[in-house]
Amino acid sequence: MKKLLLLILPVLLICTGCTFVKAENSQGGLMDKKILIAYFSWGGNTKSIAEKIHNSVGGDMFRIETAVPYPEDYNEAAYGVAKKQHEEGTKPELKDNGDVSSYDVIFVGTPAWWYEMAPAVKTFLSENNFEGKTIIPFITHGGGGKYTIAEDMGKMAKGSKVLEPLVIYERGNSETDSMTIEQQHQKLKDAAEQRTKEVNGGEVK
Repeated sequence: MKKLLLLILPVLLICTGCTFVKAENSQGGLMDKKILIAYFSWGGNTKSIAEKIHNSVGGDMFRIETAVPYPEDYNEAAYGVAKKQHEEGTKPELKDNGDVSSYDVIFVGTPAWWYEMAPAVKTFLSENNFEGKTIIPFITHGGGGKYTIAEDMGKMAKGSKVLEPLVIYERGNSETDSMTIEQQHQKLKDAAEQRTKEVNGGEVK
């Protein structure tokens, strides 16, 4: 059981009506994990969710910011700079690339921009080593959903374990995408059992 707790995050966070609910394994939680909440936010939606996660689980916060700020005007930012970066596959320079080396669990937050994660988040993932880390994506969107952002994060953060994303409509409301506690908790337990089997050569101890 100790190995099981060390191999997977035994905590669940879901967003229901913008309220985060935490379900903890009675034998462990996030107390023994070092947590980072890293996020990019242009209009404030992703920042709001990052703060709610922080209030629930603690840890350190890191705001991902580009060296050259995006325009404040939505049309210029979304249909000008962001669209151009999407089309060209640009990874913009950041003010600070951050450092995830001392963390066990990293929540990575991004708005869904042009069917993918924000370009600044791509830079953050590319410039850090996520080997052996657990990543929990949280994605804000205006109606398009999660796309393949979590899968893309896994491809960029090589060697990491990417859990089911938290998918939130804008800042969270009655339309917020979420799983039930039972469904998500079972997924976490199944993943933990599978990783334990891999470590123990197919035998769960």
